[in-house]
Amino acid sequence: VLFRSQEQRGPYDDRSRTAHVLKLSLIGAVLVAITVVIHALGTTYLVRYLAGRFLDESGRWGSRNTLLALTQAAIVLVVLHALEIVVWAGVYKALVPVGELADLETAVYFSFVTFTTLGYGDITLSEGWRLLSGIQALNGILLVGWSTALMFAVVQKSWQGFAHRDAEAASQNSRTGRR
Repeated sequence: VLFRSQEQRGPYDDRSRTAHVLKLSLIGAVLVAITVVIHALGTTYLVRYLAGRFLDESGRWGSRNTLLALTQAAIVLVVLHALEIVVWAGVYKALVPVGELADLETAVYFSFVTFTTLGYGDITLSEGWRLLSGIQALNGILLVGWSTALMFAVVQKSWQGFAHRDAEAASQNSRTGRR
């Protein structure tokens, strides 16, 4: 047992506990780095795709198909999050002692609940491993925030395009005398 009561601890228990916490912190940092790289690659691809598909040569939103752009962006972002969650689940399954997460499905479910900070509490890790779930929750907040910012940017770019087109149409109508 890694964590025992104060009376049961020997002279080396604090060192092993510190080493374990450092090990979990390092594992968590590596997982954060991996998921940030996944998200960076995926969102860079997504932005390039959306720019090529929906912006005109002047950089304005050239398509009236905003719903398609938002839907495509949302699907890609959800797939990225699912991939990031599965990476965490794989590490949980590989490292957490047998019996804490019964199977891969349970590990993926726990990872989804943790990443999204939903935190049902129906599955929890033991005291020696719960630090990882806290790191994953912070990672999830960061990446979901990133995705939210990207979705906002897509909406904002489409609104700017609509405003520009409306202004051009109003200018054209005022020159021709139409209302």
